[in-house]
Amino acid sequence: MTLRRAIAILGLTWAGLALAGCAKKHAHATAPPPPRAVTAEIRDGETGLASWYGHPYHGRPAANGEIYDMEGFTAAHRTLPFGTRVRVVNLTNDKTVDVRITDRGPFVENRIIDLSHAAAVAIGLIGPGIARVRLDILSAPATTTAQNWYAVQAGAFRDQDRAQRVRAALEREYGSARLVLHPGTPPTWRVLVGRAPSEADASALAQRIRQREGPAFVVRIDPAD
Repeated sequence: MTLRRAIAILGLTWAGLALAGCAKKHAHATAPPPPRAVTAEIRDGETGLASWYGHPYHGRPAANGEIYDMEGFTAAHRTLPFGTRVRVVNLTNDKTVDVRITDRGPFVENRIIDLSHAAAVAIGLIGPGIARVRLDILSAPATTTAQNWYAVQAGAFRDQDRAQRVRAALEREYGSARLVLHPGTPPTWRVLVGRAPSEADASALAQRIRQREGPAFVVRIDPAD
């Protein structure tokens, strides 16, 4: 056997052993954790006013179907998918609390999140009632394109007849509009206008409605809507 051929055989042997070693190592390697599922529509670091809610909603179904427990660590948001976990930072005292989105709201202009009573206590919100906060997204459920639809809420009324008149007027001016019942005592009829595939498109419609009609804000369309 020539020296060149012996070297070649030896090289192949070592290569085979190296590959076998790598294969064995890879077989026992731990797969990296999956990336956090956050859709493009979710804005991390959102800032604005937080408020809280308790009675008379305690013990009643939230928008996702769960029974609302004011002593649980949950919250209401207009557009974040149900099940999104959010860290709420009170910017006045740096206190934080982690909550899960289970409900829709707050249906008041200039507010971005409604906390449960327990979550509000955790960040010192009970006394002042509202505070400026930052929302940091911890995790969010994966959503399909079919789930990502938005509308503009242009009113909420306890009188269904009045809500129906407003709905009809807005439909004539801006296209489709409908009523969505928000349970409570008494119940509230929300007027939702349009159906947009992105939050940006819905925001453009909300701007048009605000300029001509008054307060309006973007909300996510949920299966129950």
